[in-house]
Amino acid sequence: MSGDDLEQKVKELTEELFNLRFQLSMGVAKNPSRVQQAKRDLARAKTVQRERQLKSAS
Repeated sequence: MSGDDLEQKVKELTEELFNLRFQLSMGVAKNPSRVQQAKRDLARAKTVQRERQLKSAS
């Protein structure tokens, strides 16, 4: 995955997590366990992004 693709993925996951949290607070969440999965996916994407940033700085 290229840097631009990864950045886009982080934006999408951040937005999805916001929407899921909003739905959860309103009580209309269809799948509450998706919040945990979205958090993990976001963390993975940010970790890869940070690793690439550190690698390019070296």
